Amino acid sequence: MVKISIFDYGAGNLFSLESSLKRSGAMVSIIKDFNSVAEDFDGLILPGVGNFDPALISINKCKRKFLNYIDKSIPILGICLGMEMLFETSEEGNLKGLKIIKGNVLSLPKNMIKIPHIGWNNLDIVNEKSKLFEGIPNDAWVYFVHSFYTVPKDASIITARSNYGISIPASIEKDNIFCTQFHPEKSSIAGEKMIKNFIKICEQSK
Repeated sequence: MVKISIFDYGAGNLFSLESSLKRSGAMVSIIKDFNSVAEDFDGLILPGVGNFDPALISINKCKRKFLNYIDKSIPILGICLGMEMLFETSEEGNLKGLKIIKGNVLSLPKNMIKIPHIGWNNLDIVNEKSKLFEGIPNDAWVYFVHSFYTVPKDASIITARSNYGISIPASIEKDNIFCTQFHPEKSSIAGEKMIKNFIKICEQSK
């Protein structure tokens, strides 16, 4: 059985994500500190719950261990905030991001659209070879809850976009890193398929 750990920033209920993973056949653990856990998981999820600075403070305490997981090619799924914290800077906070992905996180334009963006939007899948979107039809609907969006310097890592007043990167893939601005665990059938795809990625990388 594939073992997946969820990093808990201490800022929210992770029940939906944990339940979705278990329904799809994964063994799940929730951890708050990489330094005190054995390296016995096959995949790691940075969930989309919390605020930028507090989340960075939590993960910076064990950043070196986290970077080791990336170097060892353990699949990592960043959801919403978990995606944003991998970038260099964010307009949400004062701290620097993890700088794993070059680019910045910007606020959605308040003068154009209602913030936060809460609701269902369809995907424009721009990379048909995406491992996370295997078996997912273009125009699939997914669930967003966010006030910020990412701007990667390398646009080629964007695998899907969505439109909410402006075109935003809905997902990116870079080596063993997979990220979604939306919440797969709340995205019904399409989201469940993505969770299963991530578990498959973890299984294949063992």
